[in-house]
Amino acid sequence: MIKTIAAWIGSYADHPEPRAALAGKIALVVACNQPFYPLYLHWIVGTAAWPAWLSLLSTPFFLAVPALAKRHSLAGRALLPLAGVGNTVLCVKLLGASSGVELFLLPCALLGTILFRPDERLKTAILFALPFIVYLFVDAHLGQPLMMTSDSARLVALNGMSVAALITLIGLLCSTLLAAREV
Repeated sequence: MIKTIAAWIGSYADHPEPRAALAGKIALVVACNQPFYPLYLHWIVGTAAWPAWLSLLSTPFFLAVPALAKRHSLAGRALLPLAGVGNTVLCVKLLGASSGVELFLLPCALLGTILFRPDERLKTAILFALPFIVYLFVDAHLGQPLMMTSDSARLVALNGMSVAALITLIGLLCSTLLAAREV
């Protein structure tokens, strides 16, 4: 049964265009991991972490990346960094900038560059600029976060490790993509 589910997920993310397939795989990994994030936060700060459950509102956008890519490759690839930036802004409002959640803008910026061909760079310039723009302006306009805790050092550590793991995953999947092109 697990093999059947894994095969279905693989076929859902699969796409003949390598960059769209990459976006689909990354989006599904993010979507599958999203329910664990509020659990980690609950373990770290207790019931004060209840706002983290609202971060699941972005899950459908990540799940939609492969489906949209099958209809329109560019739109599907664009949805991934947009969903990531949107989720990050939501999480900054929920958890506060002191949680280090803004670090998730780093993989969004990376995705905004690697998911698009050189001839698409002008069309997609906003996608790789958006994480930087959001970083510069988001704190000043979101007001107080919903979660109040004094344990920000552990949250920064959790978010930093999560970002590092996500960037590593992106790198591994990207290197696999490049290796397949070399053969």
